[in-house]
Amino acid sequence: MDSELLPTGLFPTYLFPPFFPQFTPPLFSASLNCPFLPFQPHFFLLHLFTLMSLSTNHKQGIRVCIDRGGTFTDCVASIPVPVSQEHPTGRKELVVKLLSVDPSNYPDAPREGIRRILEIATGEPHPRDTPVATHNLESIRMGTTVATNALLERKGERCALLITKGFKDLLLIGNQSRPKIFDLSITKPDVLYQTVVEVEERVTLVGYTSSPMGIVENIDLNDPSYIKGISGEYVHVLQRPDLAKIKGQLQELYQEGYRSIAVCLLHSYTFVDHEQAVGQLAQEIGFTHISLSSAIMPMIKMVPRGTSATADAYLTPCIKTYVDGFVSGFDKNLTKNVSLQFMQSDGGLVPVSHFSGLRAILSGPAGGVVGYGMTAFDPKDGVPVIGFDMGGTSTDVSRFNGKYEHVFETTTAGVTVQAPQLDINTVAAGGGSMLFFRNGTFVVGPESASAHPGPACYRKGGPLTVTDANLVLGRLNPEYFPKIFGPKENESLDINIARSKFETLTKEINEYMAKDKESDGLQWTPMSVDEVAYGFIKVANESMCRPIRALTEAKGHDASKHILSVFGGAGGQHACAIARALGISNIFIHKYASVLSAYGLSLADVVYEAQEPSSETLSKKALPLLQERINTLVSQCQQELGKQGFENENIDFEIYLNLRYNGTDCALMTLKPEDKDDWDFAEAFVRNYKYEFGFSLPDRDIIVDDIRVRGIGKSAQSSKMSVHEEMKTLKPVPVGPSKAEGTTSIYFETGRNDQTPTYLLEKLAVGTTVPGPAIIMDANSAILIQPFCTGLITSNTVVITIGDGHKTEITTEMDPIMLAVFGNRFMSIAEQMGRTLQKTAISTNIKERLDFSCALFGPDGGLVANAPHIPVHLGSLSHAVKYQMEYYKGDITEGDVILTNHPAAGGSHLPDITVITPVFNEGKIVFFVASRGHHADIGGILPGSMPPNSKELYQEGAAIRSFKLVSKGHFDLDGLTKLLVDEPAKYPGCSGTRCLRDNVSDLKAQVAANHKGIGLVKGLISEYGLDVVQAYMMHIRKNAEMAVRDLLKGALRRSEGKALVATDYMDDGSRINLHIEIDPKDGSAIFDFEGTSEEVYGNCNAPTSVTHSAIIYCLRCMVAMDIPLNQGCLSPVTIRIPDKSMLAPSETAAVVGGNVLVSQRLVDVILKAFQVCGASQGCMNNLTFGVGGKSVDTESGETKVVEGWGYYETIAGGAGAGPTWNGQSGVHTHMTNTRITDPEILERRYPVILREFALRAGSGGKGLHPGGEGLIRDIEFLEPMEVSILSERRVFQPYGIHGGGPGQSGKNLWVQKRTQPKVGTVEDEGKVETVFRTVNLSGKNTAHVKAGDRLLICTPGGGAWGSLDGSAPQVAHVGQQAFARGSVNEYQSLQEASV
Repeated sequence: MDSELLPTGLFPTYLFPPFFPQFTPPLFSASLNCPFLPFQPHFFLLHLFTLMSLSTNHKQGIRVCIDRGGTFTDCVASIPVPVSQEHPTGRKELVVKLLSVDPSNYPDAPREGIRRILEIATGEPHPRDTPVATHNLESIRMGTTVATNALLERKGERCALLITKGFKDLLLIGNQSRPKIFDLSITKPDVLYQTVVEVEERVTLVGYTSSPMGIVENIDLNDPSYIKGISGEYVHVLQRPDLAKIKGQLQELYQEGYRSIAVCLLHSYTFVDHEQAVGQLAQEIGFTHISLSSAIMPMIKMVPRGTSATADAYLTPCIKTYVDGFVSGFDKNLTKNVSLQFMQSDGGLVPVSHFSGLRAILSGPAGGVVGYGMTAFDPKDGVPVIGFDMGGTSTDVSRFNGKYEHVFETTTAGVTVQAPQLDINTVAAGGGSMLFFRNGTFVVGPESASAHPGPACYRKGGPLTVTDANLVLGRLNPEYFPKIFGPKENESLDINIARSKFETLTKEINEYMAKDKESDGLQWTPMSVDEVAYGFIKVANESMCRPIRALTEAKGHDASKHILSVFGGAGGQHACAIARALGISNIFIHKYASVLSAYGLSLADVVYEAQEPSSETLSKKALPLLQERINTLVSQCQQELGKQGFENENIDFEIYLNLRYNGTDCALMTLKPEDKDDWDFAEAFVRNYKYEFGFSLPDRDIIVDDIRVRGIGKSAQSSKMSVHEEMKTLKPVPVGPSKAEGTTSIYFETGRNDQTPTYLLEKLAVGTTVPGPAIIMDANSAILIQPFCTGLITSNTVVITIGDGHKTEITTEMDPIMLAVFGNRFMSIAEQMGRTLQKTAISTNIKERLDFSCALFGPDGGLVANAPHIPVHLGSLSHAVKYQMEYYKGDITEGDVILTNHPAAGGSHLPDITVITPVFNEGKIVFFVASRGHHADIGGILPGSMPPNSKELYQEGAAIRSFKLVSKGHFDLDGLTKLLVDEPAKYPGCSGTRCLRDNVSDLKAQVAANHKGIGLVKGLISEYGLDVVQAYMMHIRKNAEMAVRDLLKGALRRSEGKALVATDYMDDGSRINLHIEIDPKDGSAIFDFEGTSEEVYGNCNAPTSVTHSAIIYCLRCMVAMDIPLNQGCLSPVTIRIPDKSMLAPSETAAVVGGNVLVSQRLVDVILKAFQVCGASQGCMNNLTFGVGGKSVDTESGETKVVEGWGYYETIAGGAGAGPTWNGQSGVHTHMTNTRITDPEILERRYPVILREFALRAGSGGKGLHPGGEGLIRDIEFLEPMEVSILSERRVFQPYGIHGGGPGQSGKNLWVQKRTQPKVGTVEDEGKVETVFRTVNLSGKNTAHVKAGDRLLICTPGGGAWGSLDGSAPQVAHVGQQAFARGSVNEYQSLQEASV
């Protein structure tokens, strides 16, 4: 059967094969949120196009590419036909679309799609009840969401984890951070294994890398327990595995029904022997799937490698079951004669035998990236492309610049895995995103209506969504949708339901706004239904633009200098608006945009990768060894691809070294230069590093972490000209009036246009131009061409050129739509400042732990937007800005940058240095921007500047009330050096900063971040005008204020009008007392801390700004919805703190404990007053250890600073339980959210052995909802060093609430290993023995440990909620939310995981 050529000869027609009466017609839809062409039972899609050669197999059969999605399965087939003028390539194409799950008609959608294709192509029946014949098939390529769905729904294979003893809870603890910093009911994804077995074995790395002298190694080469690993590092085998015992453990698992296991042992990335021994035993016993972490992904970091192994054990059996089921539906020749390949997450194809669950997580969307990359990017022009795939639940955003952008550690559905994946960023905004009006602003998502019940217009009682807004605005036409909606799935979309719900919402909005305006003496002009629906579309568009800006600008790219390639069912309706907002000029929408993931499979290459770990220093000396290892990996790839039929001349190799500067964690996968003889990886790395981060570190060695070779079996390249080349040859012809199918009424920003023409794409000839406004209907989607935009029809693509457009004048009067837009824009400024700071900083604290905050302030110093970085910074930054305004009293000029860290000047603790820059407009300060970063050291009595026993502020380092770091554009390095080095060293026992170079670099990064913020603020002012921007600054503050007032009124009602009171104690007996009076009329409140203890002669004194931070944090948590974090949150609150108390100490008081400990107790007291939940661990468990600092030369008597090293971490504990939740275990709470160092990284960098890191069983409070468990962290020291612990809740237990029991208090034990003369008989004289002494180190102390000593930290548990005999309250329903993924989400998660 052949296709009837269209006038263009290029776009498809619809025909039905009369020889196939039992044919079940396919649905032509990418999702239920997109429009359709008329659906008729006698139509299917058939079309001719030129395909690349899909295989090295010379058999000329039918080639099928399939994308099995969650809702629909897309099949694109290339069918051989006689060469003719009509078919010059000897092939034609067929596209079939069908439901992924339709058990009443077929068991497997991909197999059913192939069956239909064969019947259509051959004209012969292929009955469903017989195996599908394969003699006409050449190849099958498939992308599938089977693994992703199993992960999301937690429906994988039952599996067990075998892990090194002492770490049974490691994957449950993960990095110890909580996903959302303002959620009191902390939820973390469940682990994928059902049981865990501890293996009694242990190896550790020899030496450590943190020493200023370089790598320190002490190796006895005659001792067989010292072994050189794959990476080149030596390991010390401390305990070999007892194989007999392990065999018994494995047999028990097997008898319990387990058939899939994951094995992850410490340092197996370089030393594989122990894992392989366990794997061999498991294979002998009969386990059908064994995932060894060393084989799955041999990269350092035990946690992601362990989760990768468990993900593989959990998912690969599902993949195998699916593949077996798929294959069983064909005749026996499928695997013999047909090339069966699957798409991996990295954008490469692999044979079915190599397809694993770990590498299948992005199998579906990866095809779409390949599709747009190969069709929208022209290597001659080199214009990069942004992929925009908008579906029903979420939107995928990615970027292509001629090379696929990979990430190597990603989190999907809460599971962090190590595997190369395309950098596809999933945003929780799609056609099904729900619409809300909250606190005077428009909110879109993240909750989704999902496929069921779906949007309101689906006739299943669903909520209002983005799809409903598009339908009401006329951008979707029900006539072009099939009748598959309603309870019986036989009705069309219902615009009346959508409009009715919008009318109700519009009435609510108008009533709310009228009342709000009336209180200000103003009048509200009522909004229409169209204006409300359009407002939600604007907000949705802005929410999708934010991650696109982050994806591009975070890597130094200008979003406007890209092409926007749009695909997916809903993307065409938003394309013009998204492009205009980003400043993008051209949009490409491919003719197969709705099936682009399947189409991309036809263009993809076959890939095989080989990778090994390394620890070499990149140098000319090391290059021969690296080349030898690379050649070995190249041979592996070449051999494997050769087995798949590829000749050597058709195989390309991409050679990578994963490089980083010594002392940093930021590794860049660096591609070998193209010249065959050019092995200068260093130059390529430095160039990439400068581009990514803006600087290089020329005085540091470059370390090779991994060697990676990517072998690529090339598909024959298409000879077709690119879209870019074709556009240059076309002579545009305006579309004629006769081409319109009719007109429709569509609402645009300028109002309704009742005469918007509608065109069918297949009726438009190549070269036709379509001016906006217009709708172009494709087979599976609608393309909205907005006013002032023009569409051009090419042979394969609709190209839309974005015009300047109509700009609606925005006034200073508050508009709820623009309130949401400005909320996004203000927050985006703070976020982009943060990205700049992270990119340009040098220290681990800022660059890798992201221990910083960036914020925007009004001319009054009040907070406008603070990205959710560090909770303890939330309210305090504004104090710092206001102090400097008062200090200089107008003596601030353009080009000045102010530095401060003093507690009396709005600081938190001294290591947190704040940099403030004014934003000038026409000679006046109109805003301020500020960044605060935690510096690794600023002097004082101990390295790290966080001494546990400090009594005076000077002991904690440099204290700077105000200093012009930059004065009229001049960076004052001399003045800075004096303040950081000379001044602190004047005090007894103190030294200046121990890392001035890092201090200076990080401060310059903070200046650069502020400069970025200034540019963005000025851009916003240029776009809207200063008066409008400052007006919305005030409107957004008021919006937050209203939310807090409502919260406080509700709290008063629940307390039946009584005052809220609470008291709690620090371990030294100091009391924090709180009395809250709430005004029932206006929702204002007085937080009175009268009765709080006096200033402490110690460091548990909290600057006033910390109390403000604790209050704003608690209010935001209790509001329980997204509200802007700004000064408005504290506007209804009056805070009274007694002078010279521990919450308002004198200017010379030590405060380091106030920032990290008192802040936590403040939160406990506030939440106790509101009776919200049990106390969490109430501590950050600050641990530091290291060597170096100030010392006296014994010979000369001179004092000098000895260069050394230091380490700092905070340790999680138990979270408090609440009325509807159990307390989470082993997680950071409240004012901190720091990620902890991976065990393997810890032992590589420092001379320590982590003996145990696990949950502290029984430490959580007992009750109806139990409190979370604390942690046990057992560290052995291999060299003498200084160790300090700064902790709380070692005396007073975290309280339970409403009858719930308290959590256990924590404890810090120092296990001393000593030798002493043996006491006993005469025979014992002259002998020595090793003894161990355990002492309680107390909550705050410093110890000088010796080699072999251990520190055992047991962190507190959380308090319970409700008595054990109580009844559980009803749990509130939380709407389904789309999960987010990709590098942007990774960064945002890391931002929320800082101290």
